[in-house]
Amino acid sequence: MSRWSSDRSMLISPASVGDYREFARRRLPRQLFDYIDGGAYAESTMAANMADLQRIKLRQRVLRDVSHVGMQTVVLGEQLSMPVILGPVGLAGMYSTRAEVSAARAAHAEGVIFCESAVSICGVEEVSAATERAVWFQLYMMRDRGFVAALMERAYAAGCRVLLMTVDLAVVGARYRDVRNGLVGHQSLTGKVLQGMQFAKHPRWAWEVGIRGGPHTFGNLQEAVPDARRPEQFSKWVESQFDPSVTWTDLSWVRSRWPGKLVIKGVLDPEDARQAADCGADGIVVSNHGGRQLDSTPSTATALGPVVDAVGASIEVLVDGGIRSGLDVAKVLALGARACLVGRAWAWAVAAGGEPAVRRMLNTVRSELRVALSLTGAADVGELDRSALVGVEVGNA
Repeated sequence: MSRWSSDRSMLISPASVGDYREFARRRLPRQLFDYIDGGAYAESTMAANMADLQRIKLRQRVLRDVSHVGMQTVVLGEQLSMPVILGPVGLAGMYSTRAEVSAARAAHAEGVIFCESAVSICGVEEVSAATERAVWFQLYMMRDRGFVAALMERAYAAGCRVLLMTVDLAVVGARYRDVRNGLVGHQSLTGKVLQGMQFAKHPRWAWEVGIRGGPHTFGNLQEAVPDARRPEQFSKWVESQFDPSVTWTDLSWVRSRWPGKLVIKGVLDPEDARQAADCGADGIVVSNHGGRQLDSTPSTATALGPVVDAVGASIEVLVDGGIRSGLDVAKVLALGARACLVGRAWAWAVAAGGEPAVRRMLNTVRSELRVALSLTGAADVGELDRSALVGVEVGNA
């Protein structure tokens, strides 16, 4: 991993997820860094995801036997070494050479799950072939239902047995950073020159990823979007295929055609959570798309408890958004989540140093979670509930 030792104020080695963000910021062209780092509108929901988690306080307990702390859990029938999943991240293969493969291998090595995005650079077959552990597959509903059905068939044939259906992208959120840096919308000649200058400022990335790291296609959408290096192609495809007419009836259509486990990602409202259970989903992800869709929505930390109370044990509840440490993992488990998904964390890590960095990041989170469990007096992740939080009622979780 790159180091900056000439200036003592620079990072030497990452100690936290936030440090990997800084490594990624230095290594990536601005367009790519802003794409994963930014949110919608004023980015207030993205900020709230983190801030609201920080405001939740853990109840420190002492003189408990925590000489052996268990972090294993079971999610949708799968054993995990800790309740963390590498969530779907689009375009990740532009951050590091074959990044989705690297992340899937890291997840397998560390005993957790990797979820492949429909808009990944590496196709689901390539990712699945690279690891002995089955990966999950994330999908959007598109206007071309035949294409959706074909993608589900491809994913299942590749060994995926859990489908994550993202439902909070009926339209794309207003992501100002992507407009300002020319990733989306009309790009002037000046903008193209500035983009070229950004790439030139990052020669290591340009050589390792931009030139050698191909093929530069969206592996799962190769026929529709043949060149991932041309953002206008991707934008046009999104505009033509993302379907704002999708309803719960369409989710029932997916349920009838997907033979594995079905998880609905993008739920914030308790009524929607109950309806997801009614339509046959096996799980939901409480998510606001990392603050990248509708700004001024509740943070996932705020939404999680009411959703858990609404569905009880009828469906498995996962969560994402703003999770940057093992402390955050402990907090969402105490609020009632079975496990959490992290997206930006592994994207920053893979940009910083590929598979080894993702493994180190996961071990950092694991160590932080172990400390959180030990100092709250919990000998196992299964013991965490709202009694582990200060000022939060146990309720129905």
